[in-house]
Amino acid sequence: MDRAQESIKEIRKEFFAFRNGIVADKLRKAGDPHSIIMGCLLVDIQGIASRFRESINDNEQIASVASELWSDTNSRECRLAAPMLYPAELMTLELAQQWCQTVETIEVADNLCHKLLRHIDGSDELFRQLISDDNPLIKYTGYRLLLNLMLIGKVQATAQLQLIISNEAQHAQGTLAALLQDILEEFQ
Repeated sequence: MDRAQESIKEIRKEFFAFRNGIVADKLRKAGDPHSIIMGCLLVDIQGIASRFRESINDNEQIASVASELWSDTNSRECRLAAPMLYPAELMTLELAQQWCQTVETIEVADNLCHKLLRHIDGSDELFRQLISDDNPLIKYTGYRLLLNLMLIGKVQATAQLQLIISNEAQHAQGTLAALLQDILEEFQ
């Protein structure tokens, strides 16, 4: 077994140690599509990711492990840990776009934007690509990234941007509508 596979095995053991059946049951009942849900809290997943990053001081290896975790679309915890691990300086726009195309839940989208995408070079270009997508979850991811970028000052609230968001909000429903309302509040 190579070092990356050993690392993934150790990370999965930690997920198991932090499992929370009550949270897992609630996520399943709420319709979470993952077949493997440990119910780990985000703070615990972040702690696991941080400990792993500190134990391995090789960004290429960390990126490899994060990519392997991201590819496990069955596991909620793997999908959440991957953006916490992946070094932002190694994430290309092309890879970021690929990751965004496979986002399967709002929770994964929020985490991906907050923990990784807002820190990458070209994130302002990425959000523009994502918000023009027809897939509602990809569009949501783009607007979530935009909100993150606005909050850290990487994107300025312009009249043109406000018009785009206002037009989108007229047709949006559910969580996207709520997110767009949050973004529009940033313009005030």
